Amino acid sequence: MKKIVLTLIGLAAFAVALSADDDKPITFEKLPSPAKVYIETNFPGEKTSFAVKDDDLIRPEYTVVLMNGIKLEFDHSGALTQISSPNGIPAEQVPVSIRNYVKAHYPDAGYLEFEIGKHTYEVKLTNRMELKFNKNFHIIEVDH
Repeated sequence: MKKIVLTLIGLAAFAVALSADDDKPITFEKLPSPAKVYIETNFPGEKTSFAVKDDDLIRPEYTVVLMNGIKLEFDHSGALTQISSPNGIPAEQVPVSIRNYVKAHYPDAGYLEFEIGKHTYEVKLTNRMELKFNKNFHIIEVDH
């Protein structure tokens, strides 16, 4: 029994060590080209507060925080996966079809977060609503 407990404790410690945060600070220049282009196009002149690379050997991810407080997340290829800010994000960062839905159903709401999933899009609004859309921009879930 004692050996089993010690083995389980050892396995748990090993799992924790493997899941340790591997974020490494990087410069803007070290971001994948599509991420740099996205930032330069959508936030011209905005300075980078910091950038980190989640140093996953197979598919690293990147996080960039701009001086205005907007947080951007990119996948290994530099494609945007999420944009968020506690102060709100520009509506232009959200696809028109989603903006049209939000304008029709929640006209006074702004956007706090926009996430691009493999098969879905999600938005968090300033009125605490969370909306999920499929790839065809049809609403599939509403949470409040």
